Amino acid sequence: MDFGFSIPTRGPMANRHDLKALAQKGEALGYEYLTVSDHIVIPKSFAPVYPYAADGKPTFPNAWLDQPTALAWLAAVTEKARLLTSVMVVPHRAPVHTAKVLATIDHLSEGRLVLGCGAGWMKEEFEALGAEDFDARGDVTDDYIRVFRELWQEAEPHHDSPYASFSNIVFEPKPTNGTIPIWIGGESPRALRRTAELGDGWYPIGGNPSFPCATIAQYRERAQALEAQAEKAGRDPGSIARGYCANWGFKTPPFVLDGGERFICTGSANEIAGDIRDLAAAGVTTMIVNLVRNTVEESFEVMEWFRKEVRAQVEG
Repeated sequence: MDFGFSIPTRGPMANRHDLKALAQKGEALGYEYLTVSDHIVIPKSFAPVYPYAADGKPTFPNAWLDQPTALAWLAAVTEKARLLTSVMVVPHRAPVHTAKVLATIDHLSEGRLVLGCGAGWMKEEFEALGAEDFDARGDVTDDYIRVFRELWQEAEPHHDSPYASFSNIVFEPKPTNGTIPIWIGGESPRALRRTAELGDGWYPIGGNPSFPCATIAQYRERAQALEAQAEKAGRDPGSIARGYCANWGFKTPPFVLDGGERFICTGSANEIAGDIRDLAAAGVTTMIVNLVRNTVEESFEVMEWFRKEVRAQVEG
């Protein structure tokens, strides 16, 4: 099992000194992934439709670093850790330029980039950015992913769709390893179908009230749905990498769901380690966990605790 954590791109630690300290400390402790989240602007008012809160209301400040720019900077101050967009809202950015930006980050990081993809949820942000129609975001996401693959993998790329059209171009450099792995974020039937048809990996978050993966049983149910979609698409389900994002802080005592079950990755170190072993048995090979606290020093303590008290148990 590989482990990683999210680098803060908002709040008081979203500065060059703290980000460098967190990234380099995590790498020194053996964490394999650093992740960065994505918003470009936050409208002052928007509909309460955030998919990872029961009331649809997110709790985050408005200031936000640009995701690919932050990843490029992290690439420069690290050597080994994989760099994961967690996730990029694909329809927000023009696809050819985005493919170039991502290929450049991958090239300069010597092949360490992984593209986590999402379709987005905030209509007002789409409108502020002049992006494609919000209601078409699923189709746009699928199309842009195809654009990325065409540009990254083909010697003479060409594409013609309602959302992007190009031919007779040179696209260099290609990604270091021939392509950039694409992990599809999301838990909905559309996200599972996108994973089966277009993704190299599936990257759910446990806390979606509409399509929950908050217990091992719930995760296995969604994974079975993914496997059915893969078989329908003519793919071996085992060819799809599996990640899992536990983006909540560890809670002791554990958080208990309405049905009385314990929310995954909460509770004691022993309980969390047991959850991770169960996820590994269900095919998960990468876990992204929430290790960052209010200060760099507090975050270092949590990184050390997780490594010594949880990861050591999992790895035996």
